[in-house]
Amino acid sequence: MTRSRLREKLEGVNRRLIGNVTSLSIVQAANYLVPLITLPYLVRVLGPQKFGLVAFAQAFTQYFVVLTEYGFNLSATRQIAIHKEDSQRVSVIFSSVIVTKALLMFVSFLLMVTIVLAVPQFRSNWPLYLASFLVVVGNVLFPVWFFQGIERMKYITGLHVSARIFVTVALFALVRQESDYVLAAGLQAGSLVLAGVLGIPVIRSLGIVHMRLPTVREILAALREGRHVFVATAAISLYTASNTFILGLIATPTVVGYFSAAEKLVKAAQQLLNPISQSVYPHISALAAQSREAALEFIRRTLRWVGAGAFLTSSALFVLAGPLVTLLLGDQYTSSVMLVRLMAFVPWVIALSNVFGIQTMLTFGLNRAFSTIIVLAGLFNVFLSVTLAYLLEARGAAISVLVTETLIALSMGLVLYSRGYNLFKFEKRTA
Repeated sequence: MTRSRLREKLEGVNRRLIGNVTSLSIVQAANYLVPLITLPYLVRVLGPQKFGLVAFAQAFTQYFVVLTEYGFNLSATRQIAIHKEDSQRVSVIFSSVIVTKALLMFVSFLLMVTIVLAVPQFRSNWPLYLASFLVVVGNVLFPVWFFQGIERMKYITGLHVSARIFVTVALFALVRQESDYVLAAGLQAGSLVLAGVLGIPVIRSLGIVHMRLPTVREILAALREGRHVFVATAAISLYTASNTFILGLIATPTVVGYFSAAEKLVKAAQQLLNPISQSVYPHISALAAQSREAALEFIRRTLRWVGAGAFLTSSALFVLAGPLVTLLLGDQYTSSVMLVRLMAFVPWVIALSNVFGIQTMLTFGLNRAFSTIIVLAGLFNVFLSVTLAYLLEARGAAISVLVTETLIALSMGLVLYSRGYNLFKFEKRTA
């Protein structure tokens, strides 16, 4: 390949990467702006108690989202990124993942119905859990992992933003009082369903995928490919959704409402940096398959920019916690101010652990170490969250989030260093 041809190819890759980051930035802008628009409305209309019930149901349903994702959001993305020039191989991967996710969704529904009917606390609000389960259906229908793998994020943008706008309008039009809390949960969960339905003709029009019924061997191969990431993501749910879920089992719905409202503000700040992470992962995977050194250099630059941006974001969140809560949540949620400050630097810590763990450890085959850290952290968080939530309620849950995320980032950094990678220069140490 001539030097000019190589330069043209690199410029094309850079343009595609910038386009992907831009597309996902628009999606994350929608994810950021929509809660800022709907959250102030919902927390006021539903009140802390009903808002807490919805948050508890969403946390419970998140376990089934993790089961149906089964790590495909990373493992399938990576496989498609590697084989995206081979239409036949992509079709096999796509068909295997979609069918496997559908089977897992069926199992999830049976599990959810069994638990809801068996537990009186859940049974009294069974319509709420049924409505919240729509997010699981949407997770199966909307193949974000596919669009990320082929690096066509512009399709995610159009589908996702269109669905979010429709749902936002419906929320304001239909949710008018506390008794509409089930409808509010269903509408929020249904945006992915709508995006998935709209995405079916888009996928067909690309001509890349030829849907077929996968064999049992192909389904098992898909499960094996995603098992390490599934263990990690299942463990991640032990220190994300579990904090709200555990708090809901110990404290009142009103306390859950205070915590959930604060957590949503923190997650909104965290989402500002998600486009970079989602866009660079398939790029790094493809780059690493060609040049290990080039991939490491790219990761090092990513760490610098992401780390700096996340630190500034977290600092602003800490300083402005009071005004933000008053403006966005209202006077009923003054108890959330301290919770926001306790979790303010969680976005920064997560940004670092994302680069260390997903972008680096998974890319270079440190799957077992990655899974081990996440599993141990998840188990530790359950113990810590139960203990602190019992003693301090919402403040205990917030402290548990910060401590667990910090331990994860430190552990991943130490593992990388012990394997020969400097956390900031990513240079291989020589003996």
